[in-house]
Amino acid sequence: MRQLNVLQQWLFGRRHDQQWPLMLGQRRIFIVPSAAGILFAVVLLVMLVGAINYDLSLGHALIFLLAGLGLVAMVHSFHNLFGLRLTPGRADATFVGALARFPLQLDNPRRQQRRALELSFSAQPVVAVDLPAEGSASITLPCLAQRRGRLDPGRVTLVTRYPLGLFRAWSYIHPSWSCVVYPKPLRTPLPPASAATIAEHRQGDGGQEDFAGLRPRQLSDPTRHIAWKAVARRTDEQALLVKQFAGGASDELWLDWSLTPADRDSEERLSILAGWIMLADEQQACYGLRLPNQQIAPATGSAHRAACLQTLALYQTEERRDAA
Repeated sequence: MRQLNVLQQWLFGRRHDQQWPLMLGQRRIFIVPSAAGILFAVVLLVMLVGAINYDLSLGHALIFLLAGLGLVAMVHSFHNLFGLRLTPGRADATFVGALARFPLQLDNPRRQQRRALELSFSAQPVVAVDLPAEGSASITLPCLAQRRGRLDPGRVTLVTRYPLGLFRAWSYIHPSWSCVVYPKPLRTPLPPASAATIAEHRQGDGGQEDFAGLRPRQLSDPTRHIAWKAVARRTDEQALLVKQFAGGASDELWLDWSLTPADRDSEERLSILAGWIMLADEQQACYGLRLPNQQIAPATGSAHRAACLQTLALYQTEERRDAA
């Protein structure tokens, strides 16, 4: 298998395609008989031997008719790919263990339909699509994200066996695709706000606190902020109320590497931090992220969540790649 991969790399190369959209010409399309095509040829050969042996004129006519049909099928298999135009899109980030999806647009400039097109990455699920005449289609190619960092899915194999399955025509395309793979979130409770506040004060930013109102208590809120007098006046059994402050650092939750269990390996600690980020974002908390030699200031919103998760995804990946 390894020798086969080396041979494929030597024959077809591993360079990324630079010009987009990509038009498939005859130099990019390869075609060989399929297993059914080889069996079809063997059957024709046996029939030819029998027709010669028994001097069957109709037998010869049938054999040459079927052989001509096979040649026509080969031409149609080739033209099912020839002239196809492909344009890759931008892939979104995903988490370890999930499927990364890479968008690809296919355009058919011809007046004939293109049927039974199959596209896939190596050892990944196959996506089948039919293209209407002078039409287009947008698909997403799945690729399993097995570890965090930047995922390069490799080249795409475009295959067709249309119309009779006697020939396999294929082409390789290799876009400059990549997507960020976040650590798989490990759902654990958020760190105590008191510990997060201590981590904040280590940086020498105490801040001033001004009372700004009440809100329902969240898991990350310290018990000292509970408004006990307001709770005592309530007759219902709703969530506890906490005092909300403005202008101070106590509203900011720091998700610090040092707050994760020291006995866990680095990947599991990153997963814990990813889980904290997702939970803090769901609770609309103002949170920051601290890693060894890296820090992201507290903020909120989807852009801040993506920046924090990307920092976790790329944490020390360059060092690990250089060491490998």
